[in-house]
Amino acid sequence: MTPQTLDHSAKTLERLPVTIFDDDQQGSKKVADDIADLIIAKQKAGENAVLGLATGATPIKVYKELVRKHKEENLSFKNVVTFNLDEYYPMDKSSILSYNYFMHHHLFDHVDIPKKNINIPDGSIPIEEVKKFCEDYEAKIDEYGGMDIQLLGIGRTGHVGFNEPPSFKDSPTRLVKLDPVTISDATREFIREELVPRRAITMGIKSIFKARKIYLMAWGEKKAAILKEAVEGNISEDIPATFLQHHPNVEVVIDEHATLELTRFKTPWIVSLCQWDDNLAKRAVIWLSQKINKPILKLTEEDYKLNELGDLLVHYGNVQDLNVKMFTHFQHTITGWPGGKPNTDDTNRPERSTPAKKRVIIFSPHPDDDVISMGGTFLRLVEQGHDVHVAYQTSGNIAVFDSDARRFTDFAFDFMAELLDVDMSKHEAVRNQIYEAIKKKVSGDIDHEYVRKVKGLIRKGEAAAGARYCGLEDDHIHFLNLPFYETGAVEKSDPGAKDFEITKNLLNEIKPHQIYAAGDLRDPHGTHRVCLDLIIDSLAQLKSEKTSWLKDCYFWLYRGAWHEWPLYEIEMAVPLSPSDMTRKRNAIFKHQSQKDRPVFPGSDSREFWQRAEDRNRDTAKQYDLLGLTEYEAIEAFVRYKF
Repeated sequence: MTPQTLDHSAKTLERLPVTIFDDDQQGSKKVADDIADLIIAKQKAGENAVLGLATGATPIKVYKELVRKHKEENLSFKNVVTFNLDEYYPMDKSSILSYNYFMHHHLFDHVDIPKKNINIPDGSIPIEEVKKFCEDYEAKIDEYGGMDIQLLGIGRTGHVGFNEPPSFKDSPTRLVKLDPVTISDATREFIREELVPRRAITMGIKSIFKARKIYLMAWGEKKAAILKEAVEGNISEDIPATFLQHHPNVEVVIDEHATLELTRFKTPWIVSLCQWDDNLAKRAVIWLSQKINKPILKLTEEDYKLNELGDLLVHYGNVQDLNVKMFTHFQHTITGWPGGKPNTDDTNRPERSTPAKKRVIIFSPHPDDDVISMGGTFLRLVEQGHDVHVAYQTSGNIAVFDSDARRFTDFAFDFMAELLDVDMSKHEAVRNQIYEAIKKKVSGDIDHEYVRKVKGLIRKGEAAAGARYCGLEDDHIHFLNLPFYETGAVEKSDPGAKDFEITKNLLNEIKPHQIYAAGDLRDPHGTHRVCLDLIIDSLAQLKSEKTSWLKDCYFWLYRGAWHEWPLYEIEMAVPLSPSDMTRKRNAIFKHQSQKDRPVFPGSDSREFWQRAEDRNRDTAKQYDLLGLTEYEAIEAFVRYKF
């Protein structure tokens, strides 16, 4: 991924050493290997290995690899002492939302570490005892001489542990209040923001600095912006992670997608001489156009030279030729015919003109991603006569409020009793189980099986309504209900053979000329990435089997509800009119359980239809500012080469 540079002596703007891996799996293995080496070396010396551990999605694969080493390579943890960074306050130790549960679930219950060697902040103690507890926790770290290795992730506020801004370098273990951004991010686990604790016990920056080696890990595009601040920015209590620049032994371990905002990746021409190609030139021209607010065809030689891009002109020679080349490229991405325009020269079009009527599968990870992310294109494909199928990969059943489950249960029982004259007394036990499960549920509880089924049926009905609105018949609407999703909790199982088989069988059944899927390649966590990997793995298997229909298949990726593709990556841009946007909104409105306030709103307070419309309009505006035709909105796609 690193742009090739000719000036090998050029310095980056990074103030911490950064090690980059292809993906989070490789990065996590490197960290786990280093921890294992430490443990073994300490065992040989008859000493304890003292580890500072983190929670959250970032270190999960490190712990998974350590568990594998214990089970398959006989790595013992009997000489390991651990200190966890933090815990919500108040928080019962037994809650599945506690970091105590997290650590036992992901690591401690699977290795031979002595229980007395495990130290985790206690979120269940009375408030009047917290100060003394924190002092004792700090003292115990000192008794062991600090940590040999400290693992850290980084939050969107720049926090490490729960050291929220502003935090200070001399801060010890203490009770802190959580930043609103951190609370918002935590709704992924707690379902509703009001259920997220407002406080936490955390090791301080001073505590973290007692480690002899620190690994700061970050995976995925979502961490790219704050990582840049931590690694390249000035030291500030407003971004506590920047204090790590003062530590003598920090290694920042990241995947490629977390590098996207680092200067040497985003704008490498600022720090080095580049080996230019059309893709890098495209990024540079967009950057220049946006920086000085001028359309591509109006950029002058002086504009390039005054903005660190004189070397680009050395490569391309003529400013006018470069501008026209780049402008034409973006012009060719725009098409109102996402399935290809029949009977036309398709040399410079994103899609083929033949066959005129294509078989299409739109994969939707959750039951609403299809219309939220590409509803306008969905409608266009159907209207232009293509044989369109939609496949909802998961039930989405955890994203429904309990009140909706109760309401639909009432409706189902009343419908059968009053319209179908069914004797419902035989089914009262089921009804009562649903009611009792909802009534007794507390934050962190996994829904009863019957409640999950009701919620799944709610989302199934909404998805079918949205697809029918787009013009599909029921036999073209597929509910895959992939098993990996069906845990009843935010954390999902690893995908298995059954998930793969279901996906592969549908592909082989439809034999599509076009596939559309949520292309969150840059997000190493979450359902979207798992669903995409299942499609990619299925296609790889079909390719190895020399499946004939693959030769005529294009695979298009759309982005989820939160982000759009950057302009330089877009390969197909489908313009939408005001009436297209209205119909797309109507399709999204069929998902009533996600309307007004969804269960998992993320960090964005806008409704899904608002996010989609704003994103589509912003893409159109960016095309307009480059000097291209002004459209109401644009849905964007990238072609995945398999």
